[in-house]
Amino acid sequence: MSTLSTGSGAEPSQTATAGLSVLGTALALVWVAINLAFPGLAPSGIPLTVTRLAIHAAILAGLWFGLLRTDFSASKRVIVWLAVAIPFTLWLALVWNLAASGIFQPGAGRLPKLPIAIFAPVVIGLFVLLRSKSIAAVLDATPATWLVALQAYRILGGIFIVYWVHGTAAGLFAWTAGIGDVLTGIMALPAALQLASGSDGARRAAIAWNIFGLADFAVAVTMGVLSGPGPLQIFGPDIPIAVLGSYPAVMTPAFTVPSSILLHALSIWQLKRMGRRAGQ
Repeated sequence: MSTLSTGSGAEPSQTATAGLSVLGTALALVWVAINLAFPGLAPSGIPLTVTRLAIHAAILAGLWFGLLRTDFSASKRVIVWLAVAIPFTLWLALVWNLAASGIFQPGAGRLPKLPIAIFAPVVIGLFVLLRSKSIAAVLDATPATWLVALQAYRILGGIFIVYWVHGTAAGLFAWTAGIGDVLTGIMALPAALQLASGSDGARRAAIAWNIFGLADFAVAVTMGVLSGPGPLQIFGPDIPIAVLGSYPAVMTPAFTVPSSILLHALSIWQLKRMGRRAGQ
């Protein structure tokens, strides 16, 4: 089942593309402004709890609606959904508990635990998901726009710049991670619009967007490790960067980053499969 025309689809209007970009930029600026105006908001954990649960629900809802588009039997749809939803939810609960208990708190002389929290789920998740014929079938039946548009939530990464303003994150880390995240989020909706139009080059543009989002994570994780207290720190030693290992801020690198990496990987796999079916 094809979900994207790769032929001579009409290009989305420049007005629509620009409008979505402006909307994303405005939302990112409002998010940063709110957190600057109310410095106690982010540390309260309320925004993180609301957004994290909303994104979690959106991912699981998207999976279910994708399953409804397949030719699976009703029982198989439930089984596949539970096979993803249960470990995904347990993973969130585990990381949330570990974060709240302070397990990711950095300290001098200790190797950072965050890289393990980031990369172990990615390695395990990719091994399982990319070998699943059921997941492949769901991706083939699901509009490619969904996995792209979903990551508009990356505009919330502007919070890192707020941490820098408050003196709790090194500038080199905060600006690279914050701006990279915000740009990824801003570009998500225009990229999804182009995919929806089926225009020439839409699939390649979406793959490029995914690569940009992954590159942002590579830079952010590297800068975070090199600027955090510990044996690998090489800059920002005068800044109390413990916020990045403390709850609730640590939930972003400990859970949101690896789950977003998996979404990027699934999107690229989906787009590659569509290209092969179209002979591209």
